[in-house]
Amino acid sequence: MKAIVQERFGPPDVLRLADVDTPEIGPGDVLVQVHAAAVNPYEWHVLRGDPYVARLMMGDIGLTRPRNPVAGVDAAGRVEAAGANVRDLRPGDEVFGFCPGAFAEYARARADLVVPKPAGLTFEEAAALPIAATTALRAIRDIGGVRAGNRVLVNGAAGGVGMYAVQIAVMLGAEVTGVCGTRNLNLVRSIGAAHAVDYTKEDFTERSGGFDVILDNVGNHALGRLRRALTPAGTLVINAGGSPGAVFGAVGAMLRGVALDRFVRQRLRIVPTKQRQEDLRDLAGLVEEGWLTSVLDRSYPLADAAEAVRYIERGHARGKVILNVT
Repeated sequence: MKAIVQERFGPPDVLRLADVDTPEIGPGDVLVQVHAAAVNPYEWHVLRGDPYVARLMMGDIGLTRPRNPVAGVDAAGRVEAAGANVRDLRPGDEVFGFCPGAFAEYARARADLVVPKPAGLTFEEAAALPIAATTALRAIRDIGGVRAGNRVLVNGAAGGVGMYAVQIAVMLGAEVTGVCGTRNLNLVRSIGAAHAVDYTKEDFTERSGGFDVILDNVGNHALGRLRRALTPAGTLVINAGGSPGAVFGAVGAMLRGVALDRFVRQRLRIVPTKQRQEDLRDLAGLVEEGWLTSVLDRSYPLADAAEAVRYIERGHARGKVILNVT
């Protein structure tokens, strides 16, 4: 089968299209024929082994070389084969979820980390969901504890996580402010934000004490400035920041937030990396109820995966970037 392989850490040019063996599945696995795969900031971190400290903290990256030679995680496609212990899925079922090695014609996945694809979604729209939308769900619902009447700000509202976070906060009854660039103001309003702030013209941290929950997907403001924009008992959820090649990158800001949390009244939290089938099921339900939609920036053929990652690295993707595989 065709796959995008990575044999060492480095820039996007280390990715190459190659012929590799189709994965073998175990009793609790399914083999998915991949129709579409999402490209996330996660891919550039794995690509470069960045930040370096993440190699120690995240076992799926690897220390001296990538642990998984085939890139990608998020996928949507059809079940080609199911292991002997799999009861809920059968060949032909359309699914989406966490499929390590997703940048390939076929990927092996644990059966408990994929779910049926909502009938109304394209494969591209479904592939966009797993990492970004589950991160947004945990950040807004579980960690932020957003409820009706809260004032919520999403920094990086037009990005992959941000666009889902805006919609989930609106679903929970919050008044949402989305921070984005000029060209994305209308997009952020169209997905439910009551207010859209153009970061090129206004610094939202100058709004003292106004927000119950802030989700920071960008990392372009110091903790002190972010805290100033919170209510005295508000919650700051730190999700991102830093740049490729950094020793600590976003992890440094996250660790500073965790250290400061015990000394202040405000809650300073990070979004842990988790892959849970229950989150995927919740997302599928939100899609079917009309609360959640995927915004797709652009798509690339599988062979152009390096260019897709390069585009993500530039930090200006509008929604999600997709690889069309089969």
